[in-house]
Amino acid sequence: MTDINALIQTIAIIALPVLLAITLHEAAHAYAARFFGDPTAWELGRVSLNPLRHIDPIGTIALPLIFLASGGILFGWAKPVPVDFRRLCNPKRDMLWVAAAGPAANLIMLLFWAALLKLHWLLPAGDFSRPMARMAEAGIGINIILMVLNLFPLPPLDGGRILVSLLPNEAARRYARIEPFGLLILIALLLTGILGKLLTPVMALVDALIAALFQLPS
Repeated sequence: MTDINALIQTIAIIALPVLLAITLHEAAHAYAARFFGDPTAWELGRVSLNPLRHIDPIGTIALPLIFLASGGILFGWAKPVPVDFRRLCNPKRDMLWVAAAGPAANLIMLLFWAALLKLHWLLPAGDFSRPMARMAEAGIGINIILMVLNLFPLPPLDGGRILVSLLPNEAARRYARIEPFGLLILIALLLTGILGKLLTPVMALVDALIAALFQLPS
């Protein structure tokens, strides 16, 4: 029963940071796509802050809960925002900005949760102080994970599309061919532990930079 109660408390604390992290990430992609000329996501109602428009029942709810209950890292996904890159004003260039919008949203949320945690340390302790701090800590961790993971240079992740946008045309076409196999490659890297070894130092660096910027206690 104690384990169940602890799991329920953990879910209650991370629910809002997870929903915000996923919703704003995907909405940022949709907004950027429309801004740069592709109205596909807007026409489908994905330029929205409504979490229900972005939640994938398996990737957003079931899989993260399984990983959380088993003590693994928080891993999952939302419904991908549909982008027709051919409709962008300058497809190869604008792909970079559309892809970067999601991690940029996570960076903004990361700074927000860090500021909230700093506020916790500045204000007198109260009944809501510790839960607020735990939620802020969860928000920091979740947005670091999402930002760094999505910047991994593997299509169809945002980092992969950013790299395709930056590569010369022929190299970009060749690298983009990886995209249909990208999710399988990502899962293989995750299950073998390679992904964790690659990303953990980067996440630790970002966490240290945020702690230094906001002068948060270690």
